[in-house]
Amino acid sequence: MNTNNPLGKLKKVELREGWKHEASNFTRWLAEEENLLLLGDEIGFDIKLVQIEAAVGSFNVDILAEEENSGRKIIIENQLEVTNHDHLGKIITYASGYDAKIIVWVVKDVREEHRQAVDWLNEHTDEDTEFYLVKIELWQIENSPYAPKFEIISKPNDWTKAVRSSADTGELTDTKVKQLDFWTQFKEYAKKRQTKLHMQKSYPQHWTNISIGSSDAHIALTINSRESSFGVELYIPDNKELYQKLFGSKEKIETDLEEKAEWMELPTKKASRVRILTTGNFDDASKWEDVFEWLLNEAEKFHKVFPKYIKLEK
Repeated sequence: MNTNNPLGKLKKVELREGWKHEASNFTRWLAEEENLLLLGDEIGFDIKLVQIEAAVGSFNVDILAEEENSGRKIIIENQLEVTNHDHLGKIITYASGYDAKIIVWVVKDVREEHRQAVDWLNEHTDEDTEFYLVKIELWQIENSPYAPKFEIISKPNDWTKAVRSSADTGELTDTKVKQLDFWTQFKEYAKKRQTKLHMQKSYPQHWTNISIGSSDAHIALTINSRESSFGVELYIPDNKELYQKLFGSKEKIETDLEEKAEWMELPTKKASRVRILTTGNFDDASKWEDVFEWLLNEAEKFHKVFPKYIKLEK
């Protein structure tokens, strides 16, 4: 070993050394934007804070949030101790009170019976409801600042749940199964590329969304198997004024993108789009990695370019 570059010793720190009080210290720390981003990176969602200590009858959920792209309600319950029955009951109560679709239980450590309970909930609830049991640890190198580390202990099986849900509703088709497989593999490819983009969970559908930090627009990646094409687009659900302002900067935006885009105001509809397409055979899975590379490269350009123009319009 090179003695000129000595290695520090990594040591685990008790959570109470970092946060003396669960509600006034840890919950407020976790509710900060950068820390919700850390948690979101682990579970695969962009989490936007709604309220701390939100009331549910005579109880209060630690953090009420929402998924940035979809607006789906998220509840986060914290426990700087080992899991117990009381908190298991609370997460179910809070989920029902807010009709939450994403339930996150952040804990110091996990009893096996509670891991099994969360697994059971994921196996027996519909595709839209997801339970995450997440362990948090604090680590330190020598006298460095404490570093938090999230680790998922239990989460939904995206593939099994989506396929079962589609089968139950009679909507399961070969195309939907292949779409789910495509987006699942794309997420794995993006992870290997160490992209900074936040991918949503995989669904059996022809699109997937990526947040750009704005409630007015997001990036959508699309599959069109009938026309043998794939697309990357800025999707504006309901803001024609934003579209027009972006269109006013069309030349600058396309210069930054280094390519021409298709500008689609869609005047008879609420939504508007700015998209770029490429050709490809969705049925040939052996060619998917080439498509993954194109989708990711284009999505990263969109993510870099459009937010600065959207912010200028605020």
